[in-house]
Order: sequence, then C-alpha cells, then structure tokens
Amino acid sequence: MTTTRNRYLSGSFAPVTEEVTAYDLPVTGRIPAHLDGRYLRNGPNPLGIEDPAAHLWTLGAGMVHGVRIRDGRAEWYRNRWVRSGAVADRLGEARRGTPVDERLDISPNVQVAGFAGRTFALIEGGIRPYELGYELDTVGPCELGATPEGYSANAHSLFDPRTRELHSLAFRYGSEYVQHIVMDATGTVRRTTTVPVPGNPYMHDFALTERFVLLYDSPVVFSAAHLPTGVPFTWDARRGARVGVLPREGGEVRWFDLAPHLVGHTLNAYERTDTQIVVDVVRHPPGIDLRDIGTSRPTLDRWTVDLAAGVATEERLDDRIQEFPRLNPAFSGRPHRYGYAAAVELYAPPAGPDDDRPDEGFSNALLKHDVVRGTTEAHEFGRDGAVGEGVFVPAESPAESSAAEDDGYVMAYVFDPVRAATDLVVLAAQDFTGEPVARIHLPVRVPLGLHGNWVPGGERSQGGE
Repeated sequence: MTTTRNRYLSGSFAPVTEEVTAYDLPVTGRIPAHLDGRYLRNGPNPLGIEDPAAHLWTLGAGMVHGVRIRDGRAEWYRNRWVRSGAVADRLGEARRGTPVDERLDISPNVQVAGFAGRTFALIEGGIRPYELGYELDTVGPCELGATPEGYSANAHSLFDPRTRELHSLAFRYGSEYVQHIVMDATGTVRRTTTVPVPGNPYMHDFALTERFVLLYDSPVVFSAAHLPTGVPFTWDARRGARVGVLPREGGEVRWFDLAPHLVGHTLNAYERTDTQIVVDVVRHPPGIDLRDIGTSRPTLDRWTVDLAAGVATEERLDDRIQEFPRLNPAFSGRPHRYGYAAAVELYAPPAGPDDDRPDEGFSNALLKHDVVRGTTEAHEFGRDGAVGEGVFVPAESPAESSAAEDDGYVMAYVFDPVRAATDLVVLAAQDFTGEPVARIHLPVRVPLGLHGNWVPGGERSQGGE
C-alpha cells in the first residue's frame, strides 16, 4: 500500500456516502415466486477518513445492504449504517441504547444474520452485537450470546438446523481463553465451555460436526503493541498452527498440528467415520498482512483429522485464489458435495495516480466446487463485474430426504459497469454457468464488503436462520 493511494477507498471498495431507500426494483428475468425474505449483507463503510493513506478497510463503520423479496417482486432496497454511539454522534442523531463498555462500542461490520425472529449485526473480539429492525434501522447494542465473562456471539456464529441451536466460538482481545457458547432457539445461552488458548490467537471462524466443535489456532496473535496501527494482531513466526477437536457438550480439547497458516473461513466439516473428521477451509499462507488482506493468496484446502492415529493430514482441493466459502446450510456439519466461493482476481497494477482501479479484490467470478468429482465451475461476470460473497438459498423444497444438495440459488451483489450500479444476481445452482435466473437492479452501487445471509420470512415472523 502506498502513501498516495489506498485501494480500499477507490474502485469497487470505495465507500458510499448516503443511505438510500428504493421501492419496486426493476428486474431482468424472473424472481422465483416462492422466495420470501431478505437478502442482507454487511461490510465496512467509513463515514469520514482523516488520513486516507493510513485507512484500514476492516475498521470502517458497518453498513448493511438489504433487498426484500416476496411474490416474485423485489419490494425494496435499503442501506443503513449500524449506529454505534460514535456513528450516531457523527450523523447528529440520538444514540440507540447504552453499550456495556464505551471502549468497545464499535459499529459491527462483519456479518448480519437473522435468529430467533430478530436481526443482528455481528463483529468479534468481545464487541457486542447490535440489533436491527426489520427495515435495517438500528435498535441498539444487545446481549445475544452474552456471558458473565464478557464474551458474546461472534461474527461467524453457526446455526444448527437439526437442533435449532446457535453456536458461537468467541474470543476477546487480550484474553488467553475462548468460549464455545450455545444458544437455544430463543437466543438464551444454554451452555458455555471455556477453552485456554495461550498466546491469544486470532480465531475468526470455527466449524461444527454432529459431535464436535473444531477450533483453529494459528500464528496470528493479539499484540497490544500494534494497537496504534489499528490492527491489534501480528504474525508470530515462532508459532505453528493446529486444529482443536472439542466435544460439543464440553470437555477437553485435542490438538492436532498443521503447517503454519491462517484460516480465512470454513466451507464445512463433517465426520467421515467414528474416528475421522473432514474439514474444508479457505487457508491463507504464512505471513498474511492484516493491514492489507487483499495481498494474500488463499486457497481451498482439506484437512482429515484421524482421532485414532492422533494426526491431521492436509491436501489442496483447489488452487484458484478464493474466499468466502458457503454451502447449502441444510448440509452444515454433514457430508457435502458442493461449495461456493468468490474468486479473488489479481488486477493489473494501476497505470498511474489517476487510475482508481483496485490492484486486487474480490473478482468477477463466483465458483461452484464439486468436491466429490474434484471439479470447479466458474460464473464470470465480466472484467469490471465485481462480485462478493455468494449465499446459497434452497429452492422450494420437497421432503428434505429427496432434495438435491444443489437444488437452489446462489445470490450475490454484482456491479454492473454499464449502469454504474449494483445488481442482486440470482443464479440457479444446478445451471451455474448459465444465464442468471434474475438480476434485481439496485439504484446505487454496493461496495465490496464482507458477509451476509438470506433471512426468510416476513415482517411479523422476522424469519430465522
């Protein structure tokens, strides 16, 4: 990153400056009539930048973008900042609620999800979630997953569709413990397990199987000395990496050594046999620069943990640079065949100071992996069609036992350079490289961001995971 140009303030990453509400969005194609819910996505969107050269993308205030779909129509689009105290002050508005700790009152910018009939913007590190209303207005800081030790629901909390529980593996900045937090279908904390992790590693994601919780330890650790830079983590080359296996009902963790890396995100994990666990992850190679995460080269890898032999083996599933893996949520924790990810493309270096294209970023393609056949399909959106995370939405389903794993749609925000605005694109997962089923035309550009979800249900039920 140079001192004169910041890739995360230009091109597809450039923040937007206004909140917009638009109704009855135009559509090319046809939205499947049974879809009823909201497509939501969160991401950093700073309100003001004092020093562009020093700006860090991951520290911008959270902004949630959403589209409401019902009866074959796109009823509305909204984008709203998550109003922490500082964001409300900046906008000249009254604060929403009172945070537990003013020092950790940060606008959550990583994830947005529906659970227990409510909507939540989520972050990590001990920072509390914020609750949002159905139309994305901020309600205030909330206690989702809060424990007496100061932990709360993490950005990558996982919903188990069979038990109806929400699981979170939460870390706190500066603490050498993490907590596995289990919430019931109402959002009430049912059980916590505290796990020591010396060195306070950055544990951004985790995985669930039917019997176990998988924890990822890495050389990326908390460092108070780095707080002035805004990123309180550093790569400690003296540390290795390992995966931990914790019984879901609590107990001792068994650790298995791996080559040094940082897990970006989990595709899925499952138990192949009583003694073998398969874990598919996007893995960042050694030396990742957390100040400029776009310089990394993550790939899709598989670990096989052999509980009987006491070892974990590693293999590469796909060499293409990618991030944000997702799957059909009905197969979470079960054997899966398909996964979806956003390719990460290396763009040509900027031609000069007036060239505002990002050097790198999420690319113009979504990927569909068949991990059984070992094949990958790519849906390309054109040179400037920047696309972020793709979310799988099941089709109008027959009985679960007879529904194909890829019977559904992949939704993602995709920039349309002709309109200079963003579309919500709906792809048929079983015809992945074919024409989109629908393109919902938003009136504005949506910057590249982080994570989101399809939240089914209307205003009264507010849906769920």
